[in-house]
Amino acid sequence: MAEPRSRPASGDTEPSNAGLFERACAVLPGGVNSPVRAFGAVGGTPYFVASAHGAHVWDVEGNRYIDYVQSYGPTILGHAPPSVVEAVCAAAAAGTSFGAPTEAEVRLAEEMRARVPGLETLRLTSSGTEAAMSAVRLARGATGRNKIIKFAGCYHGHADSLLAAGGSGVANQGLSGCDGVTPGAVADTVVAPYNVVPKVDEDTAAVLVEPVAANMGLVAPQDGFLAGLRAACDGAGALLVFDEVITGFRLGRGGAAEFYGVRPDLWCFGKVIGGGLPVGAFGGSRELMAHLAPLGGVYQAGTLSGNPLATAAGLATLEALDAAAYERLEAVAARLASGLEEAFGAAGTAAVVPRVGSLLGLFFGAETPRDFAGAAASVARGLYAPFLGAMLRRGVALAPGPYEAIFVSLAHSDADIDATVAAAAEAAAELP
Repeated sequence: MAEPRSRPASGDTEPSNAGLFERACAVLPGGVNSPVRAFGAVGGTPYFVASAHGAHVWDVEGNRYIDYVQSYGPTILGHAPPSVVEAVCAAAAAGTSFGAPTEAEVRLAEEMRARVPGLETLRLTSSGTEAAMSAVRLARGATGRNKIIKFAGCYHGHADSLLAAGGSGVANQGLSGCDGVTPGAVADTVVAPYNVVPKVDEDTAAVLVEPVAANMGLVAPQDGFLAGLRAACDGAGALLVFDEVITGFRLGRGGAAEFYGVRPDLWCFGKVIGGGLPVGAFGGSRELMAHLAPLGGVYQAGTLSGNPLATAAGLATLEALDAAAYERLEAVAARLASGLEEAFGAAGTAAVVPRVGSLLGLFFGAETPRDFAGAAASVARGLYAPFLGAMLRRGVALAPGPYEAIFVSLAHSDADIDATVAAAAEAAAELP
C-alpha cells in the first residue's frame, strides 16, 4: 500500500503544522479540543494528523511517525484496519443515527457480556466520562449513600465530582483541580493514595478505581490492593467500581477483572469497544442495573448512545481480539519494554518502563512509582519533554504529556519496535 500523503487545505498552499495551529487558536480555546493535544506540558507545536494506517500516522507536512498514542487506546488493531473500516462504511450507508434501538447495539452488548463474567447488563454511552459519571450516580441511587472514594492520579473523565486529583486529565496541565468545580460538587468525594486500601464506612456509596492506573504514567496495583478494596467494600456494603475505560478488552478477553481475578460490582468501559469511534458503557448485575430508568429511579440518557457507527466499529474490533491477538499484543509490548530499558541503560539514563499486559509506562528515575506522588516525582525531573522532542524528530510519536501510557497495537511490527528502540537510544544519549 502506498504511504498516505497530506493534501493542501486549499489552492496550491501546502498546510503546515504551525500554520494550522495558528488558525486553530483563533477558533478553538488553546487551539485544541482536548488540552493535552496543545503540547503545553512538553512545549513545541502539535503535529496535525492528515492520515493514519496501521502503526503509523502522517502529519499535514507529510512526516511519518511510528505511533504509540493510538488515540490513547481505542485503535488496538492499529489505524484504519480493513474490517473496522468496512463495518463502519456499511453501517453509515444504512444511516448514521436514528434515536431508536438497533440490532447492532444489542450485538455489541451481547459480545461484551459473553467476555466479562458478572457483567449481566450494560448501558451504552458516548464517552468514558459519561460512563463513569453515570456509574457514580447509579451507585448513589442504589445504595442511598452519597460519599465516593477515588484515588489520587486516577482519571475518570471530567465530571465535576471526579476531577479531584484527577491524574493525566488535569496533571498534564499542571493543575491540582479545576476552576468552575464548586466545593459542593466534591464535598462527597474522598481522595486516597493509590495502592493503599482506604477506610470504607457505611456512608460510602462506591469506591471508584482504575484497576491499573494508566493516567499517571502506568502504575500497577500492588499485590492485595484490588482484593483489599473488594473486601473493604463488602464489609461496608459499598459498591466497587472498576474504571476499565483503558484496561477493558486490552489486557485480555475479560479485561482487568479477569486479569487480576477480582470482580467489581460495576464496570466502566470505553475506547476499545468503539474501535476508534466515540463510545462508552457501564454495567453490572441485572439487579443493580435495574435501578436505571426506565426500570428504576436513576435517570441516564443520551441522544447518540448506541450509535450505529460506533457499535459496528466496536463489534468488529472485539471480534478480532481472540487469544492469539492478545498473545501477540503482549509479545510486542514486552519486546518494546525490554528494548527501551536496554536503550536507556546503554545511554546511562536512569529510567524504568513498567508493563502490564500490553500497557506500558515510562518514568525517569531509578524507582518504579507505586502512586501519584512517585509518578509526580519522576515527572519533576523534567526529562520527558526533551525525550519526546528527540523521538518526534526521529519519527516516533509518544503522547505529549508525561502522565500518559504508551499504547501498542496489533499493527506494530518487529521492525517498528526495532526502529523505536534505536531512536530511543539516540534520544536518551541527548538527554542532560
